[in-house]
Amino acid sequence: MWMSSRAADVPGSVFALMDAAKSRARARGRAIIDLSIGSSDQAPPEAVLEALREATRDPLTYRYPLFSDTAPLREAAADYLRRRFGVGVNPETEVLPLIGAQEGLAHLLLAVTDPGDTLLLPDPGYPPYLGAAAVAGLRTVLLPLRPERGFLPDLDAVPGDVRPRALLLNYPNNPTSAVADAAFFAQVVEWCQACGTLLIHDHPYAELTYDDYRAPSALEAGLDGVVELHSLSKTHHMGGFRVGFAAGDAGAIAALARVKGAVDFHAYLGIQRAATLALGLPDAVGRAGAAVFQARRDALVPALRALGWEVQWPQASMYAWARVPGLTDSVAFAVRAAEDCGVVLSPGRAFGERGEGFVRFALVQPPEVLVEAARRLAGIGVGETVRHAP
Repeated sequence: MWMSSRAADVPGSVFALMDAAKSRARARGRAIIDLSIGSSDQAPPEAVLEALREATRDPLTYRYPLFSDTAPLREAAADYLRRRFGVGVNPETEVLPLIGAQEGLAHLLLAVTDPGDTLLLPDPGYPPYLGAAAVAGLRTVLLPLRPERGFLPDLDAVPGDVRPRALLLNYPNNPTSAVADAAFFAQVVEWCQACGTLLIHDHPYAELTYDDYRAPSALEAGLDGVVELHSLSKTHHMGGFRVGFAAGDAGAIAALARVKGAVDFHAYLGIQRAATLALGLPDAVGRAGAAVFQARRDALVPALRALGWEVQWPQASMYAWARVPGLTDSVAFAVRAAEDCGVVLSPGRAFGERGEGFVRFALVQPPEVLVEAARRLAGIGVGETVRHAP
């Protein structure tokens, strides 16, 4: 009775189905290996935790934080962008703290679009993108991410009658773990500027990169018509803190600040202090954290390939994206894996039609546990009946 049409348009989550399958597996006595959610299992750096502890003892942090109170975090974010990407931004007008990048995206779409505007979205893509678009009342046009193109979109294939208000991309990518280079972002920004389209780049895996690969920033191609969302959830292991920042086009940032001003008072000042310290930590700290996930990649990918599965060697992110030969119902397969093996995965179909035939592994367990997960999955037949599939 009280659900708005916007709320009704928010897609249901396949992950609720997987959670139910996990519960059934536990009831049957299965030992669970949960690889379904990309939430870091590592602790934040100790110095970050100490900054938060100290802040809780400071009565000045107990009040509502105003925009002026966010200056240290905005300046730390600007310094991080300059140091890491060579990008210069004005911390007063081109940076805004967020209560997590997911919150930032939802409010950014409300700030820069009107109901009925067109948003270009990747398929497969992070499921909350569709929810944020629905809440904003947007028309979505999906851009296929194909393996043969390295899971990069073909913007030349966008129909000529489509007039997108915004384009949302995400590299290093969730769920595919694909990466993009600076030349790609330069081409995308040029395309967007020619179309009058705002580029929104979701960049939570900026520092979760492996071997010699370092992820670029879309802002390297310019600030005009570009907003990038950064999060401390992955690379600083601060997911529960809910803190990040948006940076880029001053007009878009101002619009976002106006919307956020109507709905929140920014993150707790203690969390802001912790995030400020985290953004200033030496590069070696982030590289050490990435090395933990790289070791997990090195264990899991060969184990999955030994099953005959097609898995690209991730250069970044915290996922392995695996095509299972002959798989036509990834949801049914994932339910069976959970119930019969105790291995909880994300079905590719949860990320869009182009995700069918794939499953996603989050690298959130030690190497030996990931290898054990692959061993258990060796007994799952693709064509077998799944008792609890929808």
